[in-house]
Amino acid sequence: MRAAFFTLGCKVNQYETSIMEQQFSAAGFDIVNCDESADVYIVNSCTVTASGDKKTRQMTRRFKRQNPSALIAMTGCYPQAFPEQAAEVLEADIITGNGERSALLPLVLTALHEKERIICVKPHTAAEPFEPMRVDKFLDRTRAFIKIEDGCDRYCAYCIIPTARGRVRSKPLSDLRDEAAHLVSVGYREIVLTGINLSSYGKEIGLRLSDAVKAVCETGVERVRLGSLEPELLTEEDVQLFASYKNFCPQFHLSLQSGCDETLKRMRRRYDSSEYKKIVEMIHCNFENASVTTDVMVGFAGETDEEFEQSLCFVEEIGFAKTHVFAYSIRPGTKAAAFPNQIENRIKDERVQKMIAASDKTRMQFLSEQVGRTEPVLFETEIEKDIFEGYTMNYTPVHAHSDSNICGEIKNVLLCQTAEDWCEGKLI
Repeated sequence: MRAAFFTLGCKVNQYETSIMEQQFSAAGFDIVNCDESADVYIVNSCTVTASGDKKTRQMTRRFKRQNPSALIAMTGCYPQAFPEQAAEVLEADIITGNGERSALLPLVLTALHEKERIICVKPHTAAEPFEPMRVDKFLDRTRAFIKIEDGCDRYCAYCIIPTARGRVRSKPLSDLRDEAAHLVSVGYREIVLTGINLSSYGKEIGLRLSDAVKAVCETGVERVRLGSLEPELLTEEDVQLFASYKNFCPQFHLSLQSGCDETLKRMRRRYDSSEYKKIVEMIHCNFENASVTTDVMVGFAGETDEEFEQSLCFVEEIGFAKTHVFAYSIRPGTKAAAFPNQIENRIKDERVQKMIAASDKTRMQFLSEQVGRTEPVLFETEIEKDIFEGYTMNYTPVHAHSDSNICGEIKNVLLCQTAEDWCEGKLI
């Protein structure tokens, strides 16, 4: 039988899809692309935004139209956070949440045999442990990902993720070491540590994120990279430890959301702009060529023109290497959904465009600062004949010519000039 997977959302979702692909493959399923004919389609959903919910529903219905006889399973954050809404998507033959990944395969086999619809979404509990999981190999990837943390207990005013993912829970260090060592043994050159709230790793078991970084760096892997971080949980001691490892990648994705202190208060974020700026300065003091990237939300409830301008100026002042800009969307079940002074979509769109224009300038400034440097680049894909794309330690994208296939290899590259959103390089 053939199974196809469609994944929305974050790197954690992608990691979990890899786990499910591995399980289905071991059970005898052929894993195919989701645009191919399959007997089973699995949609691993995201519910960070309303558009993620909509996309989940759309893809579920599309796969049923594509192959009416196929079994469609919807899993992940959307059914977990909104089980009643998910149950209304009648094209889904199986609906499960985030606590049933290991049970999905048996549920699929049962549904295939009994031809009955299955809805199984278990609520998160306070004592819920970290679900044991390990990826042996990623399909068509040069970098390996390890999920080391799940859940969040921050309860930002706009965010549904604590409902979808539950409380913080962490992968035991022994399991992390074993998984990382295995991935190194099968040839991965870079390991990326991911989590729902990565900065909170270990808080419930007396550990810190720095313990996880130390454990993986000491496996001998050539590169260790971090996913998105909550800035105020990053201490100078942590950063100094990171900097002591030559295989640690100096790229920090520090979620900002807004550069205006009043907006941050309404969002229930736990830092202000001055604290954030000090953290960025601390990173640059400890790393010679670090990149700091971020997320910025515009149009949050009550955001005035003056508050938006403060946020815009802060983004320009920090000079982010890259900024993901998005408009606030109301999430039912969050505090902010009931806030007054919601912003019109027209104004949100205008602010998004202004923020993107500012972030594009800081992006080009960052890329310009990389020109003239010689950096090790891990090449990942051949984007056209004899032209390969890869990334430096600080995640600068690089395009370079090679007569031979260099995917999966680390090569020293002279960065010669900037292009649209990357640097052109020459192999040395």
